[in-house]
Amino acid sequence: METASLSRPTAGWLPERLRPLFSGWANLAITAACTAFSLWLAAKLYAWSWAEAVFHGDAAACRAASGACWAFIADKLDFFIFGFVPEEAHWRVVLALCLIGALIAASLYRAFWGRSLLLAWVALLVFTALFLQGSAFGLTPAPLRTWSGLVVTVWIAVVALATAYPLGLILALGRLSQMRVVRLLSIAWIELVRGVPLISILFLASIMVPLFLPEGVELEVLVRAQVGFTIFGSAYLAEIFRAGLQSVPQGQSEGASSLALTRWQTLRLVILPQALKAVIPAQVNTFIMIFKDTSLVLVIGVFDLLGTFKASLSDPAWLGFSTEAYVAGAIFYFAVCFGMSLYSRHLETALSREHRK
Repeated sequence: METASLSRPTAGWLPERLRPLFSGWANLAITAACTAFSLWLAAKLYAWSWAEAVFHGDAAACRAASGACWAFIADKLDFFIFGFVPEEAHWRVVLALCLIGALIAASLYRAFWGRSLLLAWVALLVFTALFLQGSAFGLTPAPLRTWSGLVVTVWIAVVALATAYPLGLILALGRLSQMRVVRLLSIAWIELVRGVPLISILFLASIMVPLFLPEGVELEVLVRAQVGFTIFGSAYLAEIFRAGLQSVPQGQSEGASSLALTRWQTLRLVILPQALKAVIPAQVNTFIMIFKDTSLVLVIGVFDLLGTFKASLSDPAWLGFSTEAYVAGAIFYFAVCFGMSLYSRHLETALSREHRK
């Protein structure tokens, strides 16, 4: 007598990468359980963040609701952006952020890459620093000690990347140099900085640097933090650039020599383009790391975006809404970092396609 048996479920109609999730009863049960839990969690998040959330009103309305209190974020939005910058200088902060954002957008298009873009960045950073302070243009002064909020996060990240990039390239070339003194100094810089955490560098820049300055000379804590970020970023970028330089075949240099190119021309026209392209993902990872680490400046008394989030939580009128503040901060940092990673993938793909042609 024939006995009936249960056949294993098949998933031939699914894409290849999804078939393991439904191959067999055990995998099918696990997939169903995970899907049900994900749907339940998504429904809860939707109810908390949107359906039952409060977008307008005061703290009393938020406490009466069971959802998120986005009214807290709306009420503190100006503080998150401008921090302790004098109100008369808020328009300068908005203009500076718009200019930096516009130049970042232009930098994403390779058609604008060149010496003109480099000069534009140098001019913009110098202009922005003087413009935000205001005294050089006869405007209401906004001392560096009042800089806080989003403008500090953007400023530290942009200036750190703009200064650490060329310095890291110089250190990488120095580490590969045949001159013993230059090579040893570069190695000492890179290994010493990479061997200590960023927070230690920030503490040294904040506490120790003033002890070595001449009497009467004082650097604002924001400047000291900026120097610390530049030193930290240059060491990590130097190792990335060194890996890229060593990945270029020796035959490239020999071919350039056969064309009577000088060492500088060989480096600029042959070696560097290939080396920098080979390490694009690693460069972007370092950019993301530096951007996220800007939140550490709070430990030395500089209020960046995350610092203003924490400061806003001490407002007696809005106690108890820390979750919304940190969720908003997480969304901002994720959006920026994810955007950088997407552009990195796009750039790497475009350059690889051109290389194959």
